[in-house]
Amino acid sequence: MPDDPRLERALEEFFAAERLSRRGFIGRAGSAGLALSSLSLLAACGGVEGTADKNAAKKPAAAVSHPKTEIGDWTFANWPLYVDKKVIKDFNREFGGKCRYVEEINENNEFYGKVRQQLEQGKPIGRDIITPTDYLSARLVRNNFVEPIDKKNVPNFANLVDNLKSINYDPDRSFSLPWQSGAIGLGYDIKKTGRELTSVKDLFDPKFKGRVTMLAEPYDSANTVLLGDGVDASKATIDQILGAIEKIDQANRGGQFRRFTGNDYTTDLAKGNVWVALAYSGDLIQLQSDNPDLRFAYPEEGAMLFTDNMMMPAKVEHPYAAETMMNYVYEPEVAATIAAYVNYISPVKGVREILAKQDPKLAENPLIFPPDDVSARLKPYPALSTGDERQMQEAMAQVTGA
Repeated sequence: MPDDPRLERALEEFFAAERLSRRGFIGRAGSAGLALSSLSLLAACGGVEGTADKNAAKKPAAAVSHPKTEIGDWTFANWPLYVDKKVIKDFNREFGGKCRYVEEINENNEFYGKVRQQLEQGKPIGRDIITPTDYLSARLVRNNFVEPIDKKNVPNFANLVDNLKSINYDPDRSFSLPWQSGAIGLGYDIKKTGRELTSVKDLFDPKFKGRVTMLAEPYDSANTVLLGDGVDASKATIDQILGAIEKIDQANRGGQFRRFTGNDYTTDLAKGNVWVALAYSGDLIQLQSDNPDLRFAYPEEGAMLFTDNMMMPAKVEHPYAAETMMNYVYEPEVAATIAAYVNYISPVKGVREILAKQDPKLAENPLIFPPDDVSARLKPYPALSTGDERQMQEAMAQVTGA
């Protein structure tokens, strides 16, 4: 019974309980784990595939046309503290109308739960731009829950950095435009480790036994382990991911990991309770200001890259306003204002050169502007089917005890 809505809802409830934040200073905390009873129901029914996994018919992006209209009143839903509000005010002043900017996305699947019923019923959700992270973005594309972007209204698409021009779930960026990105790598206290860390293998170094934390989110942890084993995690199969989770499980049974975390690893790392953590780049920028002994390393084998994407929900009511904003924030000067405020990786060409004149120290921070050799090693999440995603989450929950 792959199309039973009860199974899909049980999956979403599980995700909502399991998904943990990757942005500590923004305060996107995760919730406690859900009991595995709902997952047993899923397993008994052979998993959840969902209609959209089988039916991928989408409106061709080339055929979409959103005529120019007055901007009017429209809504932009984003994560907290994820833009300099001056950008919104300046947009309103330049283009007229009023952007209702709401900071309501605190967790991907929690937000999805708010709007899912309307999307399934083919109704507008009252938001014109939303900014889900890659794995939810993939699900929205897969489920035909997003409107194609009229690129004629976004000429600044040409300013998108080369390494983000394509993504596995949206090869032509027909439905998504990156808002900001971040990397998952090694956070560590060099006074405790006694050396620089460079490899995913350092997470498994017996010298650090009991002083390492691993992220509970398998999109982050399992795929990082795959990179360490020489696998291109952006193209990983479910069997490869399950193998990486098994490797994590074995190390955990041996006492390697102190615990599995969301962004709350930052407290242990700052206090010295943990020496090494699988960490988010944005967190370390903040932590280093308080503790200069903390470091962040992009593993030499590669690092997972997460991106929050601007998307227009299906049945969007103000597409021209949304696309005008997308074009506006891809102006390098505007993008530089955003980057200086949020301290994440900007998707827009020319931002570093602008910040080099305004804030040279910021422009040289490799966590905000990864060197070219690092950028080449950053990998997006694999595009999993709903059933594979469920399998992955269930396996990781068994390891973490959630």
